[in-house]
Amino acid sequence: MGSEKVIEEKKQGQALLTNYINGNTKKLYIESYGCQMNLNDSEIVASILSEQGYNTTHLLEEADLVLVNTCSIREKAEQTVRKRLEKYNAVKKINPTMKVGVLGCMAERLKAKFLEEEKIVDLVVGPDAYRDLPNLLAEVNEGRDAVNVILSKEETYGDVSPVRLNSNGVSAFVSITRGCDNMCTFCVVPFTRGRERSRDPKSILEEIKQLDQKGYKEVTLLGQNVDSYLWYGGGLKKDFKNASEIAKATAVDFAQLLDLAATEFPKTRFRFSTSNPQDMSLDVIHTMAKHENICKYIHLPVQSGSTSVLERMNRQHTREEYMELIDNIRKILPECALSQDMITGFCGETEEEHQDTLSLMEYVKYDFGFMFAYSERPGTPAAKKMEDDVPNHVKKRRLNEIIQLQQKHGLYRMEQFVGKTVEVLIEGSSKKSDLHWKGRNSQNAVVVFPKGNEQVGDFVNVFVEDCTSATLIGKKI
Repeated sequence: MGSEKVIEEKKQGQALLTNYINGNTKKLYIESYGCQMNLNDSEIVASILSEQGYNTTHLLEEADLVLVNTCSIREKAEQTVRKRLEKYNAVKKINPTMKVGVLGCMAERLKAKFLEEEKIVDLVVGPDAYRDLPNLLAEVNEGRDAVNVILSKEETYGDVSPVRLNSNGVSAFVSITRGCDNMCTFCVVPFTRGRERSRDPKSILEEIKQLDQKGYKEVTLLGQNVDSYLWYGGGLKKDFKNASEIAKATAVDFAQLLDLAATEFPKTRFRFSTSNPQDMSLDVIHTMAKHENICKYIHLPVQSGSTSVLERMNRQHTREEYMELIDNIRKILPECALSQDMITGFCGETEEEHQDTLSLMEYVKYDFGFMFAYSERPGTPAAKKMEDDVPNHVKKRRLNEIIQLQQKHGLYRMEQFVGKTVEVLIEGSSKKSDLHWKGRNSQNAVVVFPKGNEQVGDFVNVFVEDCTSATLIGKKI
């Protein structure tokens, strides 16, 4: 605990000094829901507002400005945000000068309608409009509602240095793409985050360099679809075919970016998320095999094990193509861990199609999984053209079967580490015991072991003695 406390106090002291120098007197409270991209976006927002005199706070009651960064991918996520707004409303009755804003995908989807539905909301800002926050806040301070949800074809925030919120000082996110061109019928992302565009690799490497200089040990490269990363001088990916021959010849794809980062920063450990099966190339897998500092873990959402369901989802891969990709990963990177996203109960899903999903899971035996019952999202092609016809009780039963199978496979994968030594990056104290460290190995498994004279941010070798379906338990050697 001692080393963690010193590190935390040092960070707080540095933050207070920076705020004093910058003259920051206003307080910003920001909450993030949904994907890692939202967390990174909140860090970008905090950076932009720090230039306007705002210092972040963990105390809602003392905030001058409250922002909630939202997710629209499932109905439950939106319900969570609306419940939080009720909490903000209670605080605003005590502190009526406090301003409340909604950011992110939910803001983009509902737009000005949000101001009508949620009376306490003062501003609504989409994912590509964060630079306009100072102007929008000026509008609010003059008594007007403020909305900007215009989607951009160029914005990547590549020149904004994020404020690392709730950071452990060890790992950080670096976004490399924004938007998505894959029009999956169930997904709102293309409508809330716009078309796909990539960030200049020079700005990505510069941000990683800054993190390296600050002592960060691990970087996760982020995008709705990182495998689609393609820099050819700027612009949308869909326009690459019309680029000049020089631009095409000097273009940088994801495998090349990954190689550049791992080569230039050999002491930094790299992860990436999220991949799309249709876009993951063998070059990426070979690059992972080439570098020890690229973690042997791939989050590879499949959504369903049935080709017919995948077709209705407009996923650009079949069951067989996905299995072939898995086979190649196992061959090139036999030690690689895999995780999935799975949707059960999609429109028209039959019992046979559900069994296809279970059999695919048996084939892969994923290390981890993120599983959900289908939730119809307004405005998506599925909502417009397909009937959400799988009864809720059937969805729940199928989801439970998928979860139970994943827990079985998770335990199987964890058991493979027992009796072996793994390298662990210490991230902090275990949630269950201050006497134990918690970290992750290359395969993204959580590892817990007794504390010695190590510090947060150290790489240590741990001999695994036992495990659960989600955690490895061992001792330092």
